[in-house]
Amino acid sequence: MKSTHGIRVHALPTEVLDDLRAKGFDAFGTRAARLDAEGGEPLRCCLRDAVPGDALLLFGYRPPLPNSPYREVGAVLAHAVPCSGPVDLDAYPSDWLGRPQVLRAYDERGWIHDATTVHDGRDPEGTIAELLAVPEVALIHSRNIAWGCYMFAITRAQ
Repeated sequence: MKSTHGIRVHALPTEVLDDLRAKGFDAFGTRAARLDAEGGEPLRCCLRDAVPGDALLLFGYRPPLPNSPYREVGAVLAHAVPCSGPVDLDAYPSDWLGRPQVLRAYDERGWIHDATTVHDGRDPEGTIAELLAVPEVALIHSRNIAWGCYMFAITRAQ
């Protein structure tokens, strides 16, 4: 699905994943947990759901934000070995269409903006476009609605 809203989706950086896989520890010195997927786990490396039996790593990750009081570390999942990465960085991840998410908006300081909202899964790109139409919104984090976990970042297409 090609976006018509001028967005850019950001999966976990390859450098972060390469370092984690090589050392076995996240950037905070915590050993990554190795898991076998049951299926449906959201993978932040390729922005799709895991299939049963995928080898996964569960680890702490600090999403991209300027240094601010709103920077936080949370648990994320990724493939234990390198994968092909996301299919399309100009569109909302197709595996996650229909899944309600919190769209946490941030300003240039890295502070949460009042535009933050929840989308019901039916038109995430439309909701994202509305958020990015607010001039003060510099960045959006998509987050799991139940757990609050970071899924991916969204910016305006350049």
